[in-house]
Amino acid sequence: MGLILGIKFREYGQIYYFEKSDFEVAIGDRVIVKTDQGQGLGTIVSERDDVPEEAEAEEIKPVHRLATSEDLERDQENELLAREARQFCVDCIRSRDLDMKLVDVEVYFDRSKIVFYFTAPARIDFRELVKDLVKNYRTRIELRQIGVRHETQMIGAVGNCGMVCCCRQFLRTFAPVTIKMAKEQNLFLNPAKISGICGRLLCCLSYEQENYEEFYRACPKLGKKYQTVDGPVKVLRANMFRNSIAVLTETNEEKEIPLEDWEQLKPSRPDQAKQDAARAAAKRAAREAELAAEEASEAGTDDMTDAGAEEGADAVSAEAAAIIPEGVAPEELAAVGTESENGAVIESGPEDVENVQGTAPAVEAGNTAEAAPAAEPQAPAAPAQDAAAAPEKPAKDTRLAPLRKPVKSADPSARKTSRGRRKRKRRPSSGGED
Repeated sequence: MGLILGIKFREYGQIYYFEKSDFEVAIGDRVIVKTDQGQGLGTIVSERDDVPEEAEAEEIKPVHRLATSEDLERDQENELLAREARQFCVDCIRSRDLDMKLVDVEVYFDRSKIVFYFTAPARIDFRELVKDLVKNYRTRIELRQIGVRHETQMIGAVGNCGMVCCCRQFLRTFAPVTIKMAKEQNLFLNPAKISGICGRLLCCLSYEQENYEEFYRACPKLGKKYQTVDGPVKVLRANMFRNSIAVLTETNEEKEIPLEDWEQLKPSRPDQAKQDAARAAAKRAAREAELAAEEASEAGTDDMTDAGAEEGADAVSAEAAAIIPEGVAPEELAAVGTESENGAVIESGPEDVENVQGTAPAVEAGNTAEAAPAAEPQAPAAPAQDAAAAPEKPAKDTRLAPLRKPVKSADPSARKTSRGRRKRKRRPSSGGED
């Protein structure tokens, strides 16, 4: 790629970059270029050999030609048209009583569009205003709302420093400015001192912000206490211009220490050291507890399995013996099911539970808190060769498993059986009374 030319279309507008063509040009020449909006008349303000960072090589277009005397005359006519359009737009705004302020008017070189820049405190319904402008000028009309910073950039003003505003002189893009920048630069938070003509924070606050951030990264934290070789001190403030910090000693004496000499004092935070030691001790204790738990679980797995199986079997037998009434065989209990005190069936047995249900013996009132588990029939003994060949399974700890699945419904009159049927609540006999 050849020489890159920086071109401005307005005196205080943004710089756009184009590629130099075969003809000779110099800084200050007026040239015609092709843009997305059509032809434009600009002025060459800079020359460079490489593509700038803010521009892309694919978007750089070559310069079309040098401007002629006819082009310059047409540009003067466009300026007169812009002044006339501005006055006409101001009159329309006053007649329609719109809460907006017209800032500037721009007419494209080929008069394909006229742009009206305005400011407003809120959204404005300017549809009728657009109709008036289109009817008068018979071209494309665009009303673009801008902020107060762009307004100052277009109009121009003198800042608090006595110089022309930066946005009017050289600043083309606005960087974000926050109140935090003013605090870090130790400025008085007076709106009249840290605000510009536009009423926003001064743009120059962002010029030195990078230097302040780098300085504060190298400084200790303000307001914190440190333990040094000369004794405990407290950091009061920092001075970037002197590259030093002010500290308060143990004897209430204020001293200014250069930032280079601060590291030689070997500063350390007392509370930070205690916190680090506590965290390290907590990590070691947690690790030791985990190792001890793993060793205990590995060592007691086998013993707990055998003992748990025996104790679980004894507990099931004792509880079943307490719940199952005398004279009822386990086979009958499995077929009949279990009833509560008021006769509601909690869990049924085989398909013929309806026929056997009426003949089931009543369960004692003292054993109605839990339903009796159905006794499982004993499986026939396996042959000797099968028992030897089959792998030995670990005994299941029955203490952890519930004897019977708990009943979900709290209403005993509407409980489900194992087959999904509902049984009505049985009313106990009341000695012959209805």
